[in-house]
Amino acid sequence: MKSKTLVAAFLLLAFNAFSQTKLSIVFIGNSITQGKGGDNGFPPPTHAVNYLKEQKGVDDVLFANAGRSGSTTVDWLPGTGKYFTLATTAADSLFLQKDHQLLFSIKLGTNDSAIEGPNGAPVSKENYKKNVQTIVSELLKRYPGSKAIIHHPIWYSTNTYNRSKYLAEGLERLQTYIPELDALIGEYKVTEPGRVFKGDTKAFKYFKKHAARLFKPENGQQGVFYLHPNAEGTKVLGEFWGKAIRKNIP
Repeated sequence: MKSKTLVAAFLLLAFNAFSQTKLSIVFIGNSITQGKGGDNGFPPPTHAVNYLKEQKGVDDVLFANAGRSGSTTVDWLPGTGKYFTLATTAADSLFLQKDHQLLFSIKLGTNDSAIEGPNGAPVSKENYKKNVQTIVSELLKRYPGSKAIIHHPIWYSTNTYNRSKYLAEGLERLQTYIPELDALIGEYKVTEPGRVFKGDTKAFKYFKKHAARLFKPENGQQGVFYLHPNAEGTKVLGEFWGKAIRKNIP
């Protein structure tokens, strides 16, 4: 009886050891991904990782924040874009951690939707989808066994106008990207099963509803606008991302 108990205990320990999730995450995005909520604040990727580390079954999380302010999907295209090598440089290092699952967390679209200013803007919904597909497919090809999770972009106010011009037209265009992302993820379920997942879908409405609490008020050419999350907002957004990652990468 005692030997059976010891065997059962050993099997339980072994199961727990092998069921622990270890992640290596490369965060790809724009200023919302790169930026801090305020003085001495942390960007959303740090909050996402902190959330994941607190979850049962998550043993370790390594990460790199490759977000770049002002960037569009055009900037991230492999070969022709400015920033794709940032993602691959980070991934090359993290990919060496063979006991970790390499994951690309992607949130792009805000700058693509602008009327003018960012590189390539305005980007049509068709080209936005094509650009995201090109980026993701190249990453999956370069890193066998890697996975990608694509988050919906978040809301911004219709008077957003800093050096770049967004306004109501930009926000309307941004919202046309969301069905394109969902369709693309559906296509990957067939072409790359188990490798591409839908990330956060809730932050858009949540940030719109709580804009005054979660955004930095910024002075622009059409008054005070909301575009970048503040210290509380970066934490909230990071946790939305963390929850989506945990749900899809058990």
